[in-house]
Amino acid sequence: MLLAERCESERLRQIIKELQRHRFGRRAETLPEDQMLLGLEDVEQVAAYGETVQNVSAPEGREVRARKRRGNRGALPVHLPRIEVVVDIEDKTCPCCQRELHRIGEDRSERLDLVPAQFRILVTRRPKYACRSCEDGIMQAPAPARLIEGGLPTEATVAQVLVSKYADHLPLYRQAQIYARQGIELDRSTLADWVGQAAFHLRPLHERLLGKLRQRTKLFADETTMPVLDPGRGRTKTGQLWAYVADDRPWGGADPPGVAYVYAPDRKADRPIAHLAGFKGILQVDGYAAYGKLAERGAVQLAFCWSHMRRNFYELAAPGPAPIAGEALKHIAEFYAIEKDIRGCGAEERRLVRQQKIRPLAEAFERWLRAKLALISQKGKLADAIRYALSRWEGLTRFIDDGRIELDNNAVERSIRPITLNRKNALFAGSDGGAQHWAVIASLIEICKLNRIDPLVYMTDVLTRIVNGHPNRQLDTLLPWNYGNG
Repeated sequence: MLLAERCESERLRQIIKELQRHRFGRRAETLPEDQMLLGLEDVEQVAAYGETVQNVSAPEGREVRARKRRGNRGALPVHLPRIEVVVDIEDKTCPCCQRELHRIGEDRSERLDLVPAQFRILVTRRPKYACRSCEDGIMQAPAPARLIEGGLPTEATVAQVLVSKYADHLPLYRQAQIYARQGIELDRSTLADWVGQAAFHLRPLHERLLGKLRQRTKLFADETTMPVLDPGRGRTKTGQLWAYVADDRPWGGADPPGVAYVYAPDRKADRPIAHLAGFKGILQVDGYAAYGKLAERGAVQLAFCWSHMRRNFYELAAPGPAPIAGEALKHIAEFYAIEKDIRGCGAEERRLVRQQKIRPLAEAFERWLRAKLALISQKGKLADAIRYALSRWEGLTRFIDDGRIELDNNAVERSIRPITLNRKNALFAGSDGGAQHWAVIASLIEICKLNRIDPLVYMTDVLTRIVNGHPNRQLDTLLPWNYGNG
């Protein structure tokens, strides 16, 4: 009886520690990248301020500091236009002998200049022609196709709105405020209309993108919440944005990276089954049970995420001394140390190293987990963490025999981060339809970023081609990784 009470007391204390950490501590194991960068910005600003003070108070060392700065800044891109400004002396006469000076060379420096975004009006004129001899018929060139029929914007303008919203995380009302500063009064609802019409034209491309990803032999999958306005209840409901990622770069695969987001109003197991209909291969996921139902069909093998498994032990070790959880973290760190050394190597080389070095560690770790589970209370959080690992052990260790598989699911976690930033700025989607538009447009923009393609240039060109009748049978040429090849 006393032992049971002690176990229950320990379990309750652990719950209280987790609640305190959730309420007052950091939510992530490490400082989020965006917050860390904000801190670095402040440090760098203070350093620049100090250097400026030094330039003013000690001008004799200014040239040395300037030379050091020039040596560290690198070269400016060659594709940018150069506007040359010649700073010359007014009098080219020698002050000694009064003869004319001759040029012996020059100093050349480059600085990065910025021309603020500027609106312009594109005027389209279509002359009409008629024959003086004939009474019937007027000849006129057909009007160019428009994305927004009868509307104001060009395809480039709509593309700018899309990129600002889904790549730069600027909600439409903030964009309207920016445009108003230049004297362009565009209501938020007008911008929303443009986004909706663009999403309609881009939807077949999104469907083709998801189809191409389903043809791959290895994908990552994860999901995140998407708050959606629910007018009938006067509040938001919780939808789900599923992310499916292909990224073979860590093992030198030839296929380009890609991501497709798919919105669903719920988190039912039927969702990934429908999204990945026809997919055959390795699916790397967290421990969500819905993926298990997908694997039961036989065509999909699950590879589980060590980062998610590790998090269970970290949450136990973070609040205070936890010897077993801390020891588990040390075991896991050995796996990551080996993986760091073979990142970027070919799949076969990774497989051989893993079988030689990681397999013995995995076997020892499994025995250690089973031994510790037998010694502790089965009702505590630590037992839950160990059972989580052991119940998924086959999927957790599948990477040992397949060099294509990663140790964790971080590739898809990175692809979800932009969605999280958008969610923080926009707070919620206005409807299920708006969330679907979010998935369509964000997929294409995120693939541009993964493949180092300018999303504004891509969106402008693709929207222009689509409204001018680009054939559906050639949709593959419009996919971001094929951009410029078709």
